[in-house]
Amino acid sequence: MTYLDYQATTPLAPEALDAMLPWLRADQPWSHANPHSAHREGRRAKAAVEVAREQVAALLPPGGRLVFTSGATEALNWAIKGSTGRVVTVATEHAAVLDTVASEARRGRAVSILPVGSNGLVDHRHQADGEGRTGLVAAMLVNNEIGVVQPVAALAEAAHGVGALFLCDAVQGYGRVPIPPTVDLVAVSAHKIFGPKGVGVLWIRHGVALEPLVHGGDQEGGRSGTLSPALCAGFGAAAGLMAAQADSDAVHVERLWRSARDTLGPDWIVNGSDEQRYHGNLNVRLPGLDVARLMSDLRDLAFSAGSACASGSGRPSHVLRAIGLTDAEARSSIRLGFGRYTTQYELVEAIGRIDAAARAQRRVAA
Repeated sequence: MTYLDYQATTPLAPEALDAMLPWLRADQPWSHANPHSAHREGRRAKAAVEVAREQVAALLPPGGRLVFTSGATEALNWAIKGSTGRVVTVATEHAAVLDTVASEARRGRAVSILPVGSNGLVDHRHQADGEGRTGLVAAMLVNNEIGVVQPVAALAEAAHGVGALFLCDAVQGYGRVPIPPTVDLVAVSAHKIFGPKGVGVLWIRHGVALEPLVHGGDQEGGRSGTLSPALCAGFGAAAGLMAAQADSDAVHVERLWRSARDTLGPDWIVNGSDEQRYHGNLNVRLPGLDVARLMSDLRDLAFSAGSACASGSGRPSHVLRAIGLTDAEARSSIRLGFGRYTTQYELVEAIGRIDAAARAQRRVAA
């Protein structure tokens, strides 16, 4: 099986697994210790968590604190629900943002959704309509469906100009695209950077106060719940690799991108900006393509017809609709995600098969 769905999740790095295993072994007397306990074994577990915290924080802006969460979805929910004032966000955001903002709107909070152009980019000069003080602006660094890189630095500056906080969903960009140092809140997920599922972080700039989302023991200073040393250690190891291998990963992804573009036939159209994007995400469409049939014909290839969070809904991607695609165009689009563990040979071979199968469909239709 060839895996080309890196935006949905990434393979677990062997180094991350190795960092986790000592905390999962029943024959180690300290492996099951609660990192919030004051005894010796608890302190040992706590130390492992703090090492991981430093590793993850190394790729985040200075001047803030890092809080472990169950994932980016919780982090984004907390940042939005824990803030006040009108929320401004972008039409192409992840469901974890858009659905949370919609929930806040049902509770009476003022909300504005900014449109994007056909390239997927939001105009940072756009002034959202609405009454009331803007308290939070939320925007994704790298779009999970089309890979477009938003002008986050300019958006953060605009937010600060009206006295608002800026929340950056950096799930797809962490370790790959620089996070501007002027942001106030950052959400990251471990399983998008070759770490384990079930753990993420919310980075909070010093001086920013959020109402808690989960109440209890307040183990993380605003976030309650017992942390898993295994998950944190795996996250930390994965983050350390993102830092250590940043240059080699970037070169590899560029090589894969060029090979993918060269292999695709000229009839395939890239969705979103061809320049301002992360090149590990290739979202393309072919007029008249039956994506469901294509995926059925190529079951040994793992690629996406849209974001994994929206699969099975039967609805066209809200991101593709937001950039102006028709339902038919959105449904004729596929997303190919690749990275560190993808070989050039398997990518070229897979895309060649995708292109051939798609062209066979068109010949039959003709």
